[in-house]
Amino acid sequence: MAARPRIRALIGGALAAGVAVIGAVAMIPDANAAASTLGAAAAQSGRYFGTAIAASRLGDSTYATIAGREFNMITAENEMKPDATEPQRGQFNFSSGDQIYNWATQRGMKVRGHTLAWHSQQPSWWGGISGSTLRQAMIDHINGVMAHYKGKLAYWDVVNEAFNEDGSRRQSNLQATGNDWIEVAFRTARNADPSVKLCYNDYNIENWSYGKTQGVYNMIRDFKSRGVPIDCVGLQTHFTGGSSLPSNFQTTLANFASLGVDVALTEVDVTNASTSQYAGLTQACINVPRCVGITVWGVRDSDSWRSSESPLLFDGSGNKKAAYTSVLNALNAASPTTSPTATTSPTGGGTQSPSPTPTTGSGGGGRILGAQSGRCVDVPNASHNNGTRVQLYDCNGQTNQQWTYTSSKQLQVYGNMCLDAAGSGNGAAIQIYSCNGQTNQQWNINSNGTISGVQSGRCLDVWGTGNGQQVQLYDCWGGANQRFSLS
Repeated sequence: MAARPRIRALIGGALAAGVAVIGAVAMIPDANAAASTLGAAAAQSGRYFGTAIAASRLGDSTYATIAGREFNMITAENEMKPDATEPQRGQFNFSSGDQIYNWATQRGMKVRGHTLAWHSQQPSWWGGISGSTLRQAMIDHINGVMAHYKGKLAYWDVVNEAFNEDGSRRQSNLQATGNDWIEVAFRTARNADPSVKLCYNDYNIENWSYGKTQGVYNMIRDFKSRGVPIDCVGLQTHFTGGSSLPSNFQTTLANFASLGVDVALTEVDVTNASTSQYAGLTQACINVPRCVGITVWGVRDSDSWRSSESPLLFDGSGNKKAAYTSVLNALNAASPTTSPTATTSPTGGGTQSPSPTPTTGSGGGGRILGAQSGRCVDVPNASHNNGTRVQLYDCNGQTNQQWTYTSSKQLQVYGNMCLDAAGSGNGAAIQIYSCNGQTNQQWNINSNGTISGVQSGRCLDVWGTGNGQQVQLYDCWGGANQRFSLS
């Protein structure tokens, strides 16, 4: 999202004067259970509620007080964009980005990186290069910025606004380097930081019947079918008089999510802060399990790039507006996903309530069967070596596929080796290791079929279904690729 205004296309199709998804918003939650801030209310259903922050405004006490109180996810408004982070080739500047990152993390907030590759707000020196030289500059930029923030961020908007309104590719200087430039950006990003969720971000993709929405959807579907690493889609959700809340908005979110990616509303602002539209977009997110959170693009109306339209939840003096209350009520009315016995994903991916501990006969073992693949968790070549990474493989009943779940929450194979997480972050390898009783070898068998690590709170996860597909840790969301049965 640029700091400067830009013209929005008028989106055709049914636009909601009264959207079906907002019906539940009128429910007022029990005051004893209701959270009093947006971030806390969103967290009750495993989501976040964030805002965009400008480093230059952090010295404004009203601004900083509201931001620190209300939100639990922060996006740098301009400070992590290409022109800010690499003003000269090979010379990176993270001072303003780090200022926002440090401010947020010191307050327990997570941070979303925005953005790595974009046709706008490019370093001036990008204008003097093209073709393979520009392609390499993009790759070097992604590697340089992600190396600095490696392991620190929850999400990265890898590519921003790469489509035209009709669903074709935007004819930018990056597009001129070859139609595969987006794929190259995502593969580069995954190699640079395996732990962060990688997102595509765009505006005017909220209406399911719109050409641009279909163009982005088809790209994501293609990426997932070919194993291109992409974890989430960001719908900017800039609603104006011409692109208001569509009646099919929830359908759009659900259809993107069905591809196996998270969805998020990343830059929300609404002309005149329409209460019905704010409530409706919030409820649509709540109704889609893989809608992980909402970010408004600014704190107060006076901080907005659309300040003349009064589009945010706080007025210029920092007072809560009616739209704030409608959002808070919707968030508080959502079904909670936390409980004293639940295992919560560390990045808001939902919770899983442990089911009763399975029992096994003395010396017996069972298979761990993938719901999506129909294949078993397998130790390659029946190895007994510490550090051997487990995989999916055709079930064969051999000892290298026989697991016993113990009273100590261990998953044992061969009687003395344990399923072991080599780390706690997204993408951490799952291996076998001599049983040692540590929490990285303890697992919760959850009622929704997921298996989550006691140490990490993340779930066993596979990217594919074929023989040899390796098992890893990843944020829990309960999809088929994270569900297993012990039998």
